[in-house]
Amino acid sequence: MLTIIGEALVDLVDSGDLETFTAHPGGSPLNVAVGLARLDHDASMMARLSSDTFGRVLRRHAERNRVDLRASAAATEPTTLAVVSLDEEGRASYDFYLDATADWQWSAEELARLPEQTTILHTGSLGSWTPPGSDLIAALVRRVRAAGRIILSYDPNVRPRLLGTPERGQALVERSVAAAHVVKASDEDLSWLYPDKWPATVAADWLNLGAALVVVTQGPQGATAYTDHTHPVQRAAPVITLVDTVGAGDAFTSGLLSALDDMHIDASGLAALREAELAEIVDHAILVSALTCERAGADPPSRAQVAEARSRLVGRPRRN
Repeated sequence: MLTIIGEALVDLVDSGDLETFTAHPGGSPLNVAVGLARLDHDASMMARLSSDTFGRVLRRHAERNRVDLRASAAATEPTTLAVVSLDEEGRASYDFYLDATADWQWSAEELARLPEQTTILHTGSLGSWTPPGSDLIAALVRRVRAAGRIILSYDPNVRPRLLGTPERGQALVERSVAAAHVVKASDEDLSWLYPDKWPATVAADWLNLGAALVVVTQGPQGATAYTDHTHPVQRAAPVITLVDTVGAGDAFTSGLLSALDDMHIDASGLAALREAELAEIVDHAILVSALTCERAGADPPSRAQVAEARSRLVGRPRRN
């Protein structure tokens, strides 16, 4: 089972006139869980789901996508909201309404529900650095890392308006990087956190902190995988018809974890991955993300759709 801990919130997406907004289930961790379930993995979501109307929307969305919610907690606090605006190129920006909402009020008893059959545990995004629950999540991740049985995955999903300063962001992100085996981040995340460092330098620093695999996404240019035992593996993205980038990074994470699970990679196996295997893993993640970008909103593809697209894109040009 692949378990995801973090927020499940509602995206209010602007239709373009700043008057009409459509509610969509969202939150990076929930998007990752749905993406994994659509790729036919056993996905368990540990979220705090409100009893309000938006909370019921989120629960129904997860259940319709076969995400296991038995380890989630019932919350009395309201659902977190994100107002999403799209620019002319389909890129999303977010304004969050999260004061005293459900996602951050974790208790130790709620987090003790981590399913015993978990083989990969993914954390990140707002829940990994928003108090008061973030400290409890960090403590759980450290215990899991010490036990050595489960692959730990992390995506900072940087939100500058919420983190405040790069210095504060660095401290919070590096705490989670040090406990993770697999770290995925975008080049935009890194440029805000470390404006004076190249992505390769940041990746090397994170590997020294304790990560075994760091993957940096580069939008339409693809992604690069870094380990301490191989050369960087850079893979291009296919040429697509872009609709928007909502959920693209989360879809990439789903594809990345899906490939690791399909290849039966455990924590010790990460240190033995060869360049050809890394290329296969990153190519799969890029394809899952690219297909999501061809749809409106966070709407990741199914395993069958990925297989069909892989066949269709054979020989199709990629970006340089």
